[in-house]
Amino acid sequence: MTEVEQTIPGKRQLILNAFVESCSGHQSAGLWRHPQDQSKNFNDINHWIELAKLCEQAKFHGIFIADVLGGYDVYKGPRNLEPAIVSGAQWPVNEPLAIIPAMAAATKSIGFGVTVATTYEQPYHLARRLSTVDHLTNGRVGWNIVTGYLDSAARNLGATQQPDHDERYAVAEEYIKVMYKLFESSWRDDAVVLDRDRGVYTDPALVRQINHVGKYFTVPGPHICQPSPQRTPLLLQAGTSKAGKLFAAQHAEGIFVAGHSPSVVASNIAEIRRTAKAQFGRNPSDIKFLAMICPVLGRTEEEARAKFEDYQQYGSEEGALALFGGWTGIDLSTYADDQELRQVESNAIRSAVEAWSKASPSVSKWTKRTVARHLTLGGLGATVVGTPSQVADEFERWQSEADVDGFNIVSVLLSSPFLIQFGERWSSLSHHQAYALKPGSFLDVADLLIPELRKRSIFWDDYAVPAGTYRENIYGRKGQSGPPSAHIAARYRWKAGIDASDHPIPE
Repeated sequence: MTEVEQTIPGKRQLILNAFVESCSGHQSAGLWRHPQDQSKNFNDINHWIELAKLCEQAKFHGIFIADVLGGYDVYKGPRNLEPAIVSGAQWPVNEPLAIIPAMAAATKSIGFGVTVATTYEQPYHLARRLSTVDHLTNGRVGWNIVTGYLDSAARNLGATQQPDHDERYAVAEEYIKVMYKLFESSWRDDAVVLDRDRGVYTDPALVRQINHVGKYFTVPGPHICQPSPQRTPLLLQAGTSKAGKLFAAQHAEGIFVAGHSPSVVASNIAEIRRTAKAQFGRNPSDIKFLAMICPVLGRTEEEARAKFEDYQQYGSEEGALALFGGWTGIDLSTYADDQELRQVESNAIRSAVEAWSKASPSVSKWTKRTVARHLTLGGLGATVVGTPSQVADEFERWQSEADVDGFNIVSVLLSSPFLIQFGERWSSLSHHQAYALKPGSFLDVADLLIPELRKRSIFWDDYAVPAGTYRENIYGRKGQSGPPSAHIAARYRWKAGIDASDHPIPE
């Protein structure tokens, strides 16, 4: 049990991340058209700085940044980017790692999870980039490990299409082992001595090559960066295929899950926890599951419903279907507008729609337009509309029924105001005066939802380790800057005072 959990007997406190992408709209295609939305300012660094300040004042654990390396070109395809380009469906999209140092410089405790694929970048280069940002943030970076899912990315990065799914995970398995060797095994903890009298910056006896030779990578090493505060960034992952679940059970510390109801994700969560313990000797509670959720909040139920309906009128159905095509590989343009999708031949479509129909039993007929409307706000995650009490009830239901540890919160409207806290209230002093009347989604979470979660003792009042690493605050344990002792990465750590001969690099 963590220090945070011990402070509230019988209560497991939630982990909350803001889920964003360096683009307009993110999961809610078309919402950039809303008069109060500011996500179109994603090219402005002040947009990200103010978001980080807001989220840290609200005590979010982290900001989780999604990314793609290609466009969504399956819908009305093949290779047709037009629906995504017109609607702004994750297009254009910027590189995510570049904005983190600026956000970190304006904050002290909040963490930053960045999505980087293993399929298209050499591990030696990525290790350098992640270690650099771990240094610059004082240990507040996490790596969301993905293998990619868009052929449009592969075509622009030296291939005609993606490698097969299971091969991508085979690459990822070797990739992560190379990263452990670079992060943990090529420098001893105390290699940097800064001995001015002897003129020795780093003791060369405490830095060694890793000499990795594998099927996919040859990396002699050593790592070009000295050990950073976490050495290995907090490890995040999102795959729930058979190969993805096995990878997660061994390596992931935080796992991102998406579904429109707890029942959709509960079995995968239980399976990964069992596998982590049985096959890899890990403590199942060391793996933190975060469900994607999109709360639409109002002080009354009527206000929340009005807000939802207001947002929905700006959603782009074409953009939603473009995103769906990229996420699933399914082009719904081949079906008639009024065709019942629960009766089509495609098993993938039928299973997806059946899951949605269970979460939304009031919908009598599921057509491609119904699907598009369902996806325009919040994407593949759950969208919860209601008062703070009603949304908090839903958060607790997910916790009890699916065993999630927290949520990646999707914003419908993304704003970047300057904030001052007055007691329990938040006030926007932005030149965008409309936010005083209709705050963005993260403002609503800070202003309305988090006080309700605190009343229920399921969200902390402050960071467990102020100015600590991302990992320390996710686990709630001061000093837990590296992966827990039962995690495979811990075996790679070359600790201070240990001779190289007594710590051979694990294979």
